[in-house]
Amino acid sequence: MKAKEKINLSDNMVSIVMPSFNTALYIARAIRSVQVQTYTNWELIIVDDCSSDNTDEVVFPFLRDKRIKYIRNLKNQGAALSRNTALRQARGRWIAFLDSDDVWAKNKLEKQLNFMLRNDYHFSYTRYEEIDEKSERTGVVVSGPRHITKRKMYEYCWPGCLTVMYDRSLVGNLQIIDIKKNNDYAIWLKVIEKTDCFLFDKCLALYRRGRTGSISTQGYITMIRWHYRLFRENGNNIFLAGIRTVRNLFFGILKKIVYVKKEIR
Repeated sequence: MKAKEKINLSDNMVSIVMPSFNTALYIARAIRSVQVQTYTNWELIIVDDCSSDNTDEVVFPFLRDKRIKYIRNLKNQGAALSRNTALRQARGRWIAFLDSDDVWAKNKLEKQLNFMLRNDYHFSYTRYEEIDEKSERTGVVVSGPRHITKRKMYEYCWPGCLTVMYDRSLVGNLQIIDIKKNNDYAIWLKVIEKTDCFLFDKCLALYRRGRTGSISTQGYITMIRWHYRLFRENGNNIFLAGIRTVRNLFFGILKKIVYVKKEIR
């Protein structure tokens, strides 16, 4: 498919976006999970948002790997603007995301990219398993619909951020609004305007749930406010933003029933 804008891309390089903030305890494992990928044509762009812990010291030894770039914000900007910075620096055709406290399976990039190239898909995600704050696997595996259209993406944020990959040659150079929460969802709502999203039905990542301050620890009222603001910022009027927020709550419950499973080991 022909790109709608001319972008200087390295063919089939995957640019990995990793925002970080006070994750010194976890970021080394996240970086190592990228370094051991069986697919080696990647670059990792870490944008640290003025961490107050020793993230700098942890990351520094990894910079011997020339595929890793480390950027430190001069002031705290939040995850949205940090991701924007990484997206502006990206050189690859493919964009992937990995938060600094999450982990990939070593064949994640290879399998997902082959899936997309084989089927001529431009936007995909995978299943993932949850781990706790101590990195213990919980056996809880999260999936989603096999085919996500624009309508379905507005129903709920089905893809886990750490599993997503999209084709920048089709989607273009994205920048998102400065929204403190749900900024990954804001990206998907832009990408879905250009192409549908497809599930690669393999578990290829570990998502850390329950870390203090993470979105997964927030209450429903707070999440409702975030979703409403997201839809308003995305150009929806008050009525439509309200309707979509209510529908989002319904499909969030549906996801827990249908797509979140405890696997027996």
